[in-house]
Amino acid sequence: MTIRLVALDVDDTLLNSQGHILASTKNVLQTILNNGVKVVLCSGRPLRGIQSFLDELGIGGSDQYAITYNGSVIESLAGDILSQKGLSNEEYRHIDAYANKQHIQYYVLDQDGEVYTSNHDVSRIAVIQAWENDAGILIRKPDELANDFTIVKAAFVGEKTTLDQAEAGVHKVFDNKNYVVRAADNFLEVMHQSVNKGNALRQLTSELGISPAEVMVFGDEKNDIPMFDFAGLAVAMGNGSAAAKEHANYVTNSNDEDGIANALQKLVFEKE
Repeated sequence: MTIRLVALDVDDTLLNSQGHILASTKNVLQTILNNGVKVVLCSGRPLRGIQSFLDELGIGGSDQYAITYNGSVIESLAGDILSQKGLSNEEYRHIDAYANKQHIQYYVLDQDGEVYTSNHDVSRIAVIQAWENDAGILIRKPDELANDFTIVKAAFVGEKTTLDQAEAGVHKVFDNKNYVVRAADNFLEVMHQSVNKGNALRQLTSELGISPAEVMVFGDEKNDIPMFDFAGLAVAMGNGSAAAKEHANYVTNSNDEDGIANALQKLVFEKE
């Protein structure tokens, strides 16, 4: 099996439960990078939220890429935007109005990775997200921002039980015009209707002349399923959701138990 590109989700996949990259993961990714295989981080975070991990792995330059905001943005690591699809000011206002009417906490991200919310009682989830993305939180109502203010994605956030209760209503209201996905227990995200990690990976690999059969992906959650369905080889982490595992070709060890290294060793190196 010839693999030319490895795509990795970040949280709970590339990172262990402490938010770090395992030594085994660094070593195996360095090996495949040295063999000319592209390593693409595919994250719900903006680029600023994954830059430290790219630096740690030594991935950079105009011939390396990242898929960010759950597929809303495809960009080179030299700063060139290949594709960006976001939400209009009208859609942003709709999300804000819905969140306030339903008493669901939320935040939105702009193209620079800045975090905005109109919640005065800010969710701890939003605070964590801002910290992970090296960003502050701007508490603003829509009328306090420019009329042409647009966002890349929105996230309804809260404890798992809260979002479990809210999820069906969000899908009912937003599914018709947007891509809505439960990215994790604490995140229910709303994006441009044509956006997902799989579509972004399809576009990037097409431009690079890489076929789906030459792509290996790693992930753990529902927002990873579109890239699982695209790639020739899809690997779910042992700590992943049941839904993700159902779409995978292989289930590896957890993100704390050398899952990435073990899968690459078994499925790629031992097959060569």
